Amino acid sequence: MTPTARKVVSTVVTLVVAALIFAAVLRPTKPAAPTTPSTSPSATTPAAVPAEGAGTAQPSPSPNDGATSPGAGVTAPTQSAPQAALVAQAPSGPIGESPAPIGSLDPTENPYRIEFAPNGAGIRTIVAADFWRSASSKFAAAEHRANSAKPMPPDSERHVLAAATPLHMGADITLVPVLAAHTILVNGTAVDLFGRVWSELAPGHFATELVGPDGKARFRIERRFELAPKSYDLSLHQTVTNLTDAPATIRWIQYGPSELPAEAGASIEVRRFHFGYLHNKTRDAAQEFVLTTGQMFEHSSAASVAALPENFLWRNADAIAGDFSLSWYGTTSRYFAFALHAPRETLTTPLTGKSLRDRVERVSVQSNGSPVALEVLLLSAVHSPDTQVQAGQTANFDFDVYAGPLDPKVLAKVEPYLSLGMRQAIVYALSSCCSFCTFPWLANLMVAFLGLLHDYLVFDWGLAIIVLVIVVRTLLHPIMKSSQIKMQRFGRAMAELKPELDALQKRYKDDPKTLQLEQMRLYREKRVNPAGCVSGILPTFLQMPIWIALYAVLYFAIDLRQAQAFFGLFQNFGGWAFLGDLSRPDNFFEFSSSIDLGLFKLHGINLLPLLLGVVFFIQQKYMTPPVANMTPEQESQQKMMKVMMVGLFPIMMYAMPSGLTLYILTSTCIGIVESKRVKAHIEKYGLVDPPKAAKKGVAGEMYARMLEKQKAKDDDKPKRTFKERD
Repeated sequence: MTPTARKVVSTVVTLVVAALIFAAVLRPTKPAAPTTPSTSPSATTPAAVPAEGAGTAQPSPSPNDGATSPGAGVTAPTQSAPQAALVAQAPSGPIGESPAPIGSLDPTENPYRIEFAPNGAGIRTIVAADFWRSASSKFAAAEHRANSAKPMPPDSERHVLAAATPLHMGADITLVPVLAAHTILVNGTAVDLFGRVWSELAPGHFATELVGPDGKARFRIERRFELAPKSYDLSLHQTVTNLTDAPATIRWIQYGPSELPAEAGASIEVRRFHFGYLHNKTRDAAQEFVLTTGQMFEHSSAASVAALPENFLWRNADAIAGDFSLSWYGTTSRYFAFALHAPRETLTTPLTGKSLRDRVERVSVQSNGSPVALEVLLLSAVHSPDTQVQAGQTANFDFDVYAGPLDPKVLAKVEPYLSLGMRQAIVYALSSCCSFCTFPWLANLMVAFLGLLHDYLVFDWGLAIIVLVIVVRTLLHPIMKSSQIKMQRFGRAMAELKPELDALQKRYKDDPKTLQLEQMRLYREKRVNPAGCVSGILPTFLQMPIWIALYAVLYFAIDLRQAQAFFGLFQNFGGWAFLGDLSRPDNFFEFSSSIDLGLFKLHGINLLPLLLGVVFFIQQKYMTPPVANMTPEQESQQKMMKVMMVGLFPIMMYAMPSGLTLYILTSTCIGIVESKRVKAHIEKYGLVDPPKAAKKGVAGEMYARMLEKQKAKDDDKPKRTFKERD
């Protein structure tokens, strides 16, 4: 292969590798195939539950749940069990269709409103007060607050933080409320708590009783949801009071945080399960440090666990081997989290302990059984350890709940989230298959730097991205300048060596090994580095981590969610959506209905990727020097390289966040100007002239003259044949 061809091919290979890295990092996690939900509750699988409004008819609980289940490790009490025929019953009538909500949609009072469901005394929806489905709704709400004469967007445009999950059981679909009560086991016997067996005592306060065959209450169970003003924290108080004259062993099972609703307009949906844990007291005597290492599960890995007979994420083999103690557990979506964590006595008092060991023994997970792959969601259930409740005494299974944004300003600075290490739930990684390629450490630095630029220098996220480009290009300028000098020097040297290389190829066309050795000898003599062409693509490789980390930042950073560029300049033109949300495509022109192109749907025209293609074309046509004496094969390779640069990147960037496209477009434009100035500087000072041979010194020059004289004498001597020499 000629040096010119090698140069072209190396660049093509670089572009292909870059495209593969982007494809691997940005590939959405494929949802697991739906699994058939269990139709009876077990110690590790939540029960299939009746639909809301189905009355008090309950599925028959499995006798294998609890103390008698294999591996449960619980021994049933030996006293008589009058609770064998216990049934849950609403003491003052079942909950109506629309229980009273708590919270508010006024962000000055509460961050969200909670609407409850009749079944299981659980939550139907948690609706955010000041998070919206689209950037246009967000800014319309801000305008309404500034001027009440302007209309407020409808409540349907508000973001839903959590919602009841549809559970498919054949042709039937059941809605499973968030944190709904599931089952209580009394001395090893399961009593179903999911149906309409709860009474509403007050907004967010529910009660049920376990009654015997004689209609007398044996146990009273209460659930009370409490909100703190202007806080994302929610307290769930749960008590079980033993009204009998004998002790009882209680195990509590409830639905836990399930997968959250998808973000509107997201091209990649990232859902994860997180577990914060404490080491045992041998390693952490003060029980102070909460970790998440090794206990984060992507949707695909959690779905694999859901398909197993023992379908629990906690405690898994690693947690058992390390004797970890659960501190908090939850699910995250692109920007939001919903997590159970160690409770406080009240929402205004500090934590007294970080462990949930006495409340959570294991967490199971199951698929919702959706026949549509993209709608497969995972539900979780929390199983308590066995708890002894003496006659007349009360056991509590309280939790505190975080329902809010993945915001470092909250999770890393506000108690109790700071003490619980919940900042670790913010993971700037797009896919578990290539999380190291996302460079989370660089993404964290970039978030801090962009925030610094936005808050103290330019006060606009679009301008902050442009300043980031300038800083990066400035830091890379010495490397870029050096690489251009080497590239041009290499090109000039190779042009001078072309006749000699062609001669070597003709002489040793049948001996590739000798040809390679002779070429290397020639390179050494002429002081030409064959790897010189590689230095030209070094700046691109150095920027690849920045591009990928910036993509993760733009995709996950809550501050950049629905962030306008350039102070909302384009939105002043009749609410034009162009660059109105840097976390989504630029929306230069939106279609009234999407166009299905097979591989993806086209929702409109995005201008920045098209401009990027134009800029790449200009760069290739006017900034890339032509290579002389190219063969038809080399010309074909160079055309292919141009097509890849001009066509591949814009296609890759078309559905990506406009903030990333803005970064690459700005960087390329600055690179063109920078390259032109560097070339002028190189020509002015002759920096691409081949390096002169090193001086030989006096002795070296004398030795060289002697060799020349001897060579001249040898040339003057008559040439003798082999026979004459004999």
